[in-house]
Amino acid sequence: MNVVLWVVQVALGALFLFGGGMKLFAFDKYKKTTEARSHGKGLGFSKEFLTFIGVCEIAGGLGLILPMALQIMPVLTPLAALGLAVIMLGATVFHLRRKDSPAPTVVLFLLLGFVTYGRMMN
Repeated sequence: MNVVLWVVQVALGALFLFGGGMKLFAFDKYKKTTEARSHGKGLGFSKEFLTFIGVCEIAGGLGLILPMALQIMPVLTPLAALGLAVIMLGATVFHLRRKDSPAPTVVLFLLLGFVTYGRMMN
């Protein structure tokens, strides 16, 4: 079980580091890509809000991996997963309101729940 949790944690950590980095450091490219995928619907959020989400995703991505890997306050790993799950819950609502498929955010939410539960039980 520990190996499966590590694989999921590293995959999710990399995903959130990349996604948060795009929101934080390549906002214009992220905006163009997102608008192209959503057929010109636009993002619906300010640059400042997406920067905040990007910072949260980067912090959460690091929090999924570093505390347990370095054995420094490993209790932060399930808390990071829980925080990212809250962000994915908000992202699911966002996609449902836009009539987009919420499947990717629901899968991420479930995986984050798995990490939260698995690491809290250790």
